Amino acid sequence: MSSIATEVSRRRTFAIISHPDAGKTTLTEKLLLYAGAIQIAGSVKARKASRHATSDWMEIEKQRGISVASSVMQMEYRDCVVNLLDTPGHADFSEDTYRVLTAVDAALMVIDAAKGVEAQTLRLLEVCRARNTPIITFMNKMDREVRPPLELMDEIESILKLTATPFTWPIGMGKLFGGVADLRSNQMRVFKAGEDRRQDDVEIIEGLDNPLLKERFEDSYDQARSEMDLIRDASPEYDAPEFLSGRQTPVFFGSAVNNFGVREVLDALIDLAPPPGPKPAIQRVVEPTEPKFTGVVFKIQANMDPAHRDRIAFVRVASGRFEREMKLVVTRTGKAVRASSAVSFLSQRRDLLDEAFAGDILGIPNRGLLQLGDTITEGEDLQFTGLPFFAPELFHEVEVKDPLRFKQLRTGLQQLGEEGAIQVFRMALGGPLLLGAAGALQFEVVAHRLAHEYKAEARMQPSKYRMARWITSDLPGEVDRFIDANGHRVAYDVVEAPAVLLERPYDLKVLGDLWPNIKLHTLREHAGLVFHANMAQAQ
Repeated sequence: MSSIATEVSRRRTFAIISHPDAGKTTLTEKLLLYAGAIQIAGSVKARKASRHATSDWMEIEKQRGISVASSVMQMEYRDCVVNLLDTPGHADFSEDTYRVLTAVDAALMVIDAAKGVEAQTLRLLEVCRARNTPIITFMNKMDREVRPPLELMDEIESILKLTATPFTWPIGMGKLFGGVADLRSNQMRVFKAGEDRRQDDVEIIEGLDNPLLKERFEDSYDQARSEMDLIRDASPEYDAPEFLSGRQTPVFFGSAVNNFGVREVLDALIDLAPPPGPKPAIQRVVEPTEPKFTGVVFKIQANMDPAHRDRIAFVRVASGRFEREMKLVVTRTGKAVRASSAVSFLSQRRDLLDEAFAGDILGIPNRGLLQLGDTITEGEDLQFTGLPFFAPELFHEVEVKDPLRFKQLRTGLQQLGEEGAIQVFRMALGGPLLLGAAGALQFEVVAHRLAHEYKAEARMQPSKYRMARWITSDLPGEVDRFIDANGHRVAYDVVEAPAVLLERPYDLKVLGDLWPNIKLHTLREHAGLVFHANMAQAQ
């Protein structure tokens, strides 16, 4: 049996992030294809036919051709265990992505080379920067007409504020895309189209000064050669500490749909990305090589298997060795959790899991015992921090169309609220339930899932409220006094944390003046409902 330290050193856990349509899900599939985890990638072009992207399983994802939920996939490559998390690219689902990013040690940023850095790329990058997450960049779609590579490099530096260090450089683009020059091994890999081909048939030309390159690629080579000379002088060398602190990004060029440039990215993740590191809890810092198991729930997904109406809690292992029959405790409640049916993932496929180590993702089927942010241990009283919930920006009232289906509506909203798909608020003085979201598409997805998974068709209409702030106070009894005085606009979320709902930004200032001892939070962190001191108080 190998040691915990050895197993931890073999782990690489990363998320793929991008703006919608940059090719993230396609790249996910090609990474799996290349690593031998799947035989045929579910071509994105075939989504409207019988096959769908391997990592997109929810019915609405298949209809819309977008990733709504985050998927988890585990594979082995070069004697490493790679845990790959595919995230929603759409801004309306950024909360789910944010929580997934708390569970990874590195990120792979996919940029559409025709569009460059887009709004959601920037937003996700800011999340990574807040956590000092190392980032590897993949410039995708080089087989199309794209932006000049020097311009793309400049955008990474000027917009994302990252130092860009190219590891490969494109020769040509679109119909003239000849391949990529590997700047570190001084060779060129020649591009060949083909969606489901493997990469071991790539033609390699040794030496970037080889006269054969000029002969075969003519003007494209001349252009690339002058650009490579320029970046060699202008770009800094790869610096491991700068990369690991999230300040420098290695850049690769390729075409995911043609499985070109994918191997280099996968190798970079193995060679450059860090293994799991220490994880802070309120009580102490937990080291990944500690003998005792600890983990944190960063995602809950209801109805992954519609036939069984299950709920899977996704747990990032923080330390120790997980074994299937071990006794585990949810520290929030002190209740035991059954680990005998824990699973590992390859998207829709699930396999019973016998053991896991720091960096791995467990799936624990449960019926509401586990909540987002829960810490699981072998008995030690720990609470990991850092899993945020953001104050919603859009609100809808929700009622069931058929009053006889009210119980199904409540069950559905409770479960969807617990998994973080939407925020559900119950008004203190009664009335329709309120849904809070970051983007309008969340309402559409929730309505679809209520109808199809819970057989409860919902009627939704915009609410008068425009913002929410969770409320706490250091003064005993002050929150109760606030609720008594403002009951008409106080609501409780799915974990019964109180929040005040407001119609205008001006109301915030008024509340602040009237209630100086009440703290108004834009962020709730699930840590026994503790609001951390570093959360800014709204003024």
